[in-house]
Amino acid sequence: MYTKTQAAAETIKVQSDNGTLRLQFSTKYNPIFGGKRKHQGLGLKDTPENWQKAIAIAYRIEGDLQHPDWQQLFDPTFAKYGLKTKYAAELKLAAPIPEPEPEITVGAMWEDYLIWKQPQLEPTTYHFHYLTTFTNVIKGMVWDKNSREFTLNGYSIWDIKLSELPCFISSLKASDRLKSRVSSALSEAFKLAQSLGKTKLSANPFIIVGGITENKTDKYKSTINADGETQEWWNTSNHELSLEDTDTRAFTKEERDIIIKAFYESDKAATRQVAPLVEFLFLTGCRSGEAFALRWQDVFIGREKNYARFSKSYNGRLKNTQVTKTGEIRLFKIYPKLNDLLLRIKPENAKPTDLVFVNSGGTSQTSGLLYEKWVNSTTTKKGIKYTYPGVVTQLAESGAISCYLSPYHTRHTFITLQAQSGTDLLLLATACGNSVEVIQRHYLGIDTNVEITDI
Repeated sequence: MYTKTQAAAETIKVQSDNGTLRLQFSTKYNPIFGGKRKHQGLGLKDTPENWQKAIAIAYRIEGDLQHPDWQQLFDPTFAKYGLKTKYAAELKLAAPIPEPEPEITVGAMWEDYLIWKQPQLEPTTYHFHYLTTFTNVIKGMVWDKNSREFTLNGYSIWDIKLSELPCFISSLKASDRLKSRVSSALSEAFKLAQSLGKTKLSANPFIIVGGITENKTDKYKSTINADGETQEWWNTSNHELSLEDTDTRAFTKEERDIIIKAFYESDKAATRQVAPLVEFLFLTGCRSGEAFALRWQDVFIGREKNYARFSKSYNGRLKNTQVTKTGEIRLFKIYPKLNDLLLRIKPENAKPTDLVFVNSGGTSQTSGLLYEKWVNSTTTKKGIKYTYPGVVTQLAESGAISCYLSPYHTRHTFITLQAQSGTDLLLLATACGNSVEVIQRHYLGIDTNVEITDI
């Protein structure tokens, strides 16, 4: 069952459940609804206009429930609020709305939030960002690149009560960008705690006053640490790198072709094996997990049908196959260059259920393998750690391309090149699984050769 939730009033949410709208009441109201969590159908279809009506109803009901004379004002049959319920059961309203429990800790608030937030997120987003990265920041844990594990840094706010919380920003140790994201999540967690009646605080301690100024320097340049050692960009912990989806820089068409050629002409067989995947990512702009899950039964090449179907995504770290990031099935129209690639790599004896991109063992390729061949790989011999730069890292260091960009920028490159070449934006947005607004905002920069009209 698919459910979409939007905050309406502080203690009542509006939800879309299977195409119709309903109200979800906070657990603080359980006593007046027989001790159970209350959901009330509205008999309204899921449309923008009905969302506004539903939100207005939620505010009106909450106003009655929050009033000192709520027992006289609140109508348990909901007829007062314009609802025609199938069962207008009489409820005993003798039980008072309970007072908030003693002030909870940040950790307890966060655990409640994770339970509430998980159904709203993709498994990978929940696991890697919320359950791992954000949680570790709150617990005061940082990634130690030498021991390859998380260690305490002395900046934990996990066990601090909300009412005793010091200055939030100064209590965390993370990049400004990560602090901003954790702050946003904690702010939402605090609002949830308020709606559940688990905090007496009225002011949200996690709202950043004045915002955070993010570091605008090139994140891929080397830096000097406190010990005077040069730190290359790839020594940044992986959980930090995973937050770079908002960086929409792109390679030029010439740089794209240089990268593809370098993979095919590598002197390493394992790198050459990844070359078709890299070319496919550049030519479709699909997410890597969607390519990993693609099977030949999803590829239709012919006169009547000529498209690829993206309906699943594979995550190598979680070792599971799930729906696409947007939960939608996309049909991607195959054009000549992509058609040539698919015909070239398709085995003569390929079965419909065979994966399109496989490693030497016949199993799905993964982001870990792509990362090694694109960025760098490491190995330890006799206690000494060796790092071998990947294809794109070498190209950037040699000056063959202008700068290093991550594997995810194959997607940004495809969208940018297509958008700037005049491809219909609605077609492009549909093919790539985002919106025209996103493409206009992030991929269509201002043409500096265009001048303001003299009128």
